Amino acid sequence: MTDIQRHHTNARISKIVRHGGLLYLCGQTAKGSPSAASDISAQTREVLSRVDALLAEAGSDRNRLLAVTIYLRDIADFAAMNVVWEAWLAGVQAGAPARTTVEAALATEGLRVEMTVVAAAK
Repeated sequence: MTDIQRHHTNARISKIVRHGGLLYLCGQTAKGSPSAASDISAQTREVLSRVDALLAEAGSDRNRLLAVTIYLRDIADFAAMNVVWEAWLAGVQAGAPARTTVEAALATEGLRVEMTVVAAAK
């Protein structure tokens, strides 16, 4: 049986779960940062920075992304979010992950984007 490792766990979530060679990151937002009240571009940059940090902590990186689900408060932000996303993926050796983007009512007012990630561990 493969062990399940959980990191940054509280009563509701774990920020990182490692199981069977995979890493699962909980939904990342700009909450608590100066960009939390900013536009979609700034919030997307903050979210991707947090994804990078969690992947690095778990010993992985964006070259090992498998799947990303992106939740947008307003689908009208899709194009602007993609500009930041594509710049972030530029030069990624493994190429783009499988991705889904949907419009969703996010839990915290003012947040425009949330992302969940599945990546391969190293």
